[in-house]
Amino acid sequence: MARSIRILYRGQKGTIRKNWNWGAINLDTPVIVTAAEFSPQFGGLGGGPKTLGRPLLGLANVYVTNVGPHGVGGGEAGGVEFLLHVDWESPLDVVVTITALEDIEVFEQA
Repeated sequence: MARSIRILYRGQKGTIRKNWNWGAINLDTPVIVTAAEFSPQFGGLGGGPKTLGRPLLGLANVYVTNVGPHGVGGGEAGGVEFLLHVDWESPLDVVVTITALEDIEVFEQA
């Protein structure tokens, strides 16, 4: 079963190395990371959506590369590292969604 979390990073610009530790991820977990410019709308929850704001499809290129899950039981914490790219002349608010899938079944070399 897939599990997802969403993180708001404020004032991002350029290429930034990110790490998010999360127990749902280990070295064998396939991870999908997406990013978009974001317009936060803080206020009362009132039973509405969990995401407080809305992704924007502006002119800035916002994307993720080099996604690398990590974590070994009894050792390194589980989580994911990635590069967040925000190509714009001024800092932007960005929302990142991290989705952890079920662990891989086999690792092979080709």
